[in-house]
Amino acid sequence: QLQASGGGSVQPGGSLRLSCAVSGISLDAYAIGWFRQAPGKEREAVSCIRASGSRVFYADSVKGRFTISRDGPKNIIYLQMNSLKPDDTAVYYCATTPRVAYSALAALSSYDYWGQGTLVTVSS
Repeated sequence: QLQASGGGSVQPGGSLRLSCAVSGISLDAYAIGWFRQAPGKEREAVSCIRASGSRVFYADSVKGRFTISRDGPKNIIYLQMNSLKPDDTAVYYCATTPRVAYSALAALSSYDYWGQGTLVTVSS
């Protein structure tokens, strides 16, 4: 089970940290990812990381602003979001999977378990 939190409303240039508490599995052995879906758009990958850390994906639109991380002992996934822009407005979802091909890290279909989503609104 994945429980996302930390969304909210923020002005452009602001920061938010999303959290995703995971139960029932050990995140150390799982790839993790954050995805988002803006109104009227398809869900897209924001940032993903393999269990080994051998590959980290960031969407071009968030590179240098967002950071994905995990706290193994607490079984929590984080997404630190800085310098937020109105285009970042979306529902953000966390997801995880025990196995993912190196080349398919950012593919939605690679992920087996999904959280319920948390809304991020960036507006002045």
